[in-house]
Amino acid sequence: MFKLSEYRTNIKTEIIAGLTTFLTMVYIVVVNPIILSDAGVPFQQVFMATIIATVVGTLWMSLFANYPIAIAPGMGLNAYFTYSVVGSHGNISYEVAFSSVFVAGILFVILSLTPLRHKLIEAIPESLKHGITAGIGLFIAFIGLRLTGIIKAHPQNLVALGDLHAPSAWLTLIGLAVTLILMSLRVNGALFIGMIITGAVAYFTGQLKFDQGIAAMPSLPKGLIIANPFTAIGDVVQYGLYAVVFSFLLVTIFDTTGTMIGVAQQAGLMKGKTMPRARQALLADSVATTVGAIFGTSPTSAYIESSAGVAAGGRTGLTALTVAILFVLSAFFAPLVSAVSGISAITAPSLIIVGSLMMGSIARIQWDELDEAFPAFLIILSMPLTSSIATGIALGFISYPLLKVTRGKWREVHPLVYIFAVLFFYQLAFLPH
Repeated sequence: MFKLSEYRTNIKTEIIAGLTTFLTMVYIVVVNPIILSDAGVPFQQVFMATIIATVVGTLWMSLFANYPIAIAPGMGLNAYFTYSVVGSHGNISYEVAFSSVFVAGILFVILSLTPLRHKLIEAIPESLKHGITAGIGLFIAFIGLRLTGIIKAHPQNLVALGDLHAPSAWLTLIGLAVTLILMSLRVNGALFIGMIITGAVAYFTGQLKFDQGIAAMPSLPKGLIIANPFTAIGDVVQYGLYAVVFSFLLVTIFDTTGTMIGVAQQAGLMKGKTMPRARQALLADSVATTVGAIFGTSPTSAYIESSAGVAAGGRTGLTALTVAILFVLSAFFAPLVSAVSGISAITAPSLIIVGSLMMGSIARIQWDELDEAFPAFLIILSMPLTSSIATGIALGFISYPLLKVTRGKWREVHPLVYIFAVLFFYQLAFLPH
């Protein structure tokens, strides 16, 4: 079913890859409810909605697209939902805000059924694709360093070296050393084994505790947030949430598209400029966004943490199927998941190492051509500095056609790139982000 022999992989490798991806991204079932609870959504509601949306999107990716890519509610989009949509509009409840997510999800589905998103993948210049992959790598490595306190905020320099004597920092360094040694020795599943060893060290040093127990029954205290699609559409019209829907639409299209290209290139699954089964893959996040809004979570996206599973050997939908099954099980083990995901040092070494692997894409950028190199450089630089994949892609899309036109090479640019350059400029200049 998953064509394991064709992709030169096996069941054991795919399951270990799925476990690795799951462990690097399972924090979302805790972090997402914490962020959306600031908008008034009950924690348990978002916890279950996050799992439902993740399972729907990742299963779709597994069974219909056969890619080792996981789908889950996107970081950044949840903050935009909470603080820009609900927080800055005094008359908008979270139920009304979810209506805009639902409508955006329906539009995602329609766009994914058309050739537009598939053509977009082919239209993105090679230099931007490589820049996106490298930028995502730098971004997730930065996340790993920041979450564990190895890098900290600084009032003058913005960032600085943190306290390496802090428990989170030295635990991360131990995990990093162990995982790198395992990878150097070419041990299969090195990333996952490194997490297990780091988790054991955390437990025996008192950092990892299970105070709330292990298991609990799942529940949806609010039931369905959106029961009537026509009511949701009416909410968008009544409150004039067109700009909000447009922002969700634009950011998610490029966040997901960019991540999918980055992970597919890392796994060697791209066929030249095209991504096989692109329509099925792109439908995964649009369907998950729509379903997620019904139960109560912000838009979904392809997860950059999928690259950790790819680095562990994942090549097919069996990796994604493993992730989906583990998320189903996590619904019954909320206290356990909360405890493990609360220790960022357990998963940070994998993020840092995968970041270094993805940075290899910069070797394929034409650095001797300014009109190819600078837009890619802008993407790589801005993704970690703005903490936004979509912003990095936007700046690359805006600068690329500008430089091509300036050098008289405007015919080399696909018409879609010009269109989205204008849309991204409008979004950055006039819409909240």
